[in-house]
Amino acid sequence: MIGAAEPVLSALARTVPRRNIPGLIRGWASAAIRALGLRVEVSGLQKVDPSEAYVVAPLHEGFADAVALSRLPLGLRYVARDELFEWPQLGRFLRCTDQIHVQPEARVSGLRSLLDECRRTFARGQSVVIFPQGSILGVESAFAPAAFRLADRLNTPLLPVVLTGTHRVWEHPYSDRLRFGQRVSLAVLEPLPVGAATELMRSTEREMKRLALSAGMATPRRFDPLKDGFWDDYRYEIDPDFPDLANLIDRHRQTR
Repeated sequence: MIGAAEPVLSALARTVPRRNIPGLIRGWASAAIRALGLRVEVSGLQKVDPSEAYVVAPLHEGFADAVALSRLPLGLRYVARDELFEWPQLGRFLRCTDQIHVQPEARVSGLRSLLDECRRTFARGQSVVIFPQGSILGVESAFAPAAFRLADRLNTPLLPVVLTGTHRVWEHPYSDRLRFGQRVSLAVLEPLPVGAATELMRSTEREMKRLALSAGMATPRRFDPLKDGFWDDYRYEIDPDFPDLANLIDRHRQTR
């Protein structure tokens, strides 16, 4: 998906204002949806104000998330970890489309840079996407507070978005194969009021995951470490609402 689009997007991105780049990405994503035969079911769009700038906090299942999120009536700019910018094709794609580069290890300077980039994004009338799970392990991985704290710090409403089914399109790193004709669900929850995001994070996380696991949504990504591996080199926590899995991970870590 990215490899075929990167040369064209790179050339176009050098010739258009930054504020127009989200439109280019939306056009590419629409073409990708058609090419992949995705059945994207969307609900809750009436809760989105297209003139508002949000911190968008979606569940995270894989690289196809960005394709599905193009259904939101918003200009989107994504926050991505520094190592993703080092990937040959994905890195060029992220750079040429002006996504936000973060270095989690550079805490003070990294936060300052992120805040500056978010303010510039909001000034252009665009929204910032941060995946609060941080990983694609599954619905059981716990939220980190960064997206919610950022929304409060910048006096910006937070938009919770439930995404399920995208992991079936491309199950990286478990498979290199693209799957066509997959069902994907996108549900928008009520935006969290300015200044209330951090306070409401835990209840919002519960509601997002409850909805992801409900019968009306496409099957979400589930984390089974006995099949997927324990991801020992990656920092993550398990949501306490899944105590059996949390205990399994704790026992494994104690034996390392």
